[in-house]
Amino acid sequence: MKNYIPATFLLTLIVVGVLMGLYFLPSMSVGGKPLRKVDLLADIRPDVEEEVCDSDTIVLPPPVKPIFVDTCKTGITCIEDYSDSTMRGMKHFYEALSKVKTMKRPVRIAYFGDSFIEADIFTADLREMLQQEFGGCGVGYVPVTSSISGYRPTVRHTFGGWSSHSSNDSVGFDKMQQDISGHYFFPREGAYVQLKGQSKYASRLDTCEVSTFYFLNKGFAAVRSKVNNAAEGELHEEVGTGGVQAVSVRGRIGQVRWSVEQADSVTFYGVAMDGRQGISLDNFSVRGSSGLHLRSIPLRLRPYDLIVVQYGLNVATERGVKYDGYKKGMLSVIEHLKTAFPETSILLVSVGDREYKNENGDLRTMPGVKNLIRYQQSIAADSHIAFWNMYEAMGGQGSIVDMIGQKMANLDYTHINFKGGKHLAGILFETLMYGKEQYERRKAYEEE
Repeated sequence: MKNYIPATFLLTLIVVGVLMGLYFLPSMSVGGKPLRKVDLLADIRPDVEEEVCDSDTIVLPPPVKPIFVDTCKTGITCIEDYSDSTMRGMKHFYEALSKVKTMKRPVRIAYFGDSFIEADIFTADLREMLQQEFGGCGVGYVPVTSSISGYRPTVRHTFGGWSSHSSNDSVGFDKMQQDISGHYFFPREGAYVQLKGQSKYASRLDTCEVSTFYFLNKGFAAVRSKVNNAAEGELHEEVGTGGVQAVSVRGRIGQVRWSVEQADSVTFYGVAMDGRQGISLDNFSVRGSSGLHLRSIPLRLRPYDLIVVQYGLNVATERGVKYDGYKKGMLSVIEHLKTAFPETSILLVSVGDREYKNENGDLRTMPGVKNLIRYQQSIAADSHIAFWNMYEAMGGQGSIVDMIGQKMANLDYTHINFKGGKHLAGILFETLMYGKEQYERRKAYEEE
């Protein structure tokens, strides 16, 4: 009889060896489910504790912080900020407002426009709202003489003995002599300019804390200031530097009179009534202007934190389609303002609604106005400044007709009146305050 014991032992040894070898095979899975590992020695193999890492010892990549997204709440036409790395949008102005109580001068705004803001319409109420919120007093900068002084309710302006020159003059205007308002003045014997604060239209204008007289002095100037009907006043004598000079008086000033006693090669510009701090808003309206005269304004007169540029009434035509030439000119204006005021926010405000009668005799917004607004927005985007669509804020199509119905605009279907100015100033003020709030939220978020 054949002995099978050695063969059986050998087979058993082979099977055990194969099963032992399966332990060293890599983990396998079928249908995504892992197979159990074959381990004949599992019962006698010592337990191995799984090493647990302390989470604090693991260096993780920093979390990606989402970009802060500006919002615009319902009911507001927000300012669109197209600024680039040069930050010529609203940043500087909002920063200045946040430091208004610690600045050693007012936060200053220059508002350039055409007849839409003439006689301090719109800007008077915007000034009042800002001064009530942030402090400040006074009407700001006033040219030596004005053809509409009798219609401006925010300051009583009297003058005499001047030869006046304006950028609107058809002949004889020397743009190299002008100030930021587009004017310059030469004194004759007895020349004077007097400003008296008013309180009937807006608050914080009856008195100011600082009055300043600006002039270009290439020789010698002697001017006398009289505050609040003082008998003698104070004589200010200034040797020319060849540039713009200024003399100031301080105190509780309800009325100030500046008179010229001697002027050798001196060109005079204007008088300001300001606070020591708070807000100062200067109205620079030039009737009939397209805004292109700003290309030649001098590089410095007063420092500004915000420059507003609002033109268009004298540019838009009934069927205007292309405004390429105007865009080119305004781009050069913006670049000049950037050079003149290198750390100033610049806001371009669009033209408002303007109506005409179509072939059926119905009142409609001029197509040329809508086209111009698109060009104005493009100007802001290309020059990397801020833009506010006043046409949209007014209510868009037919809004000037609605304002006439509420006695807020004139029957020329173009110009607002003081009531309409107060209405629109309130809209812009709310927009500025919301923009400041958004800026501060973004800044705090980015600093976290």
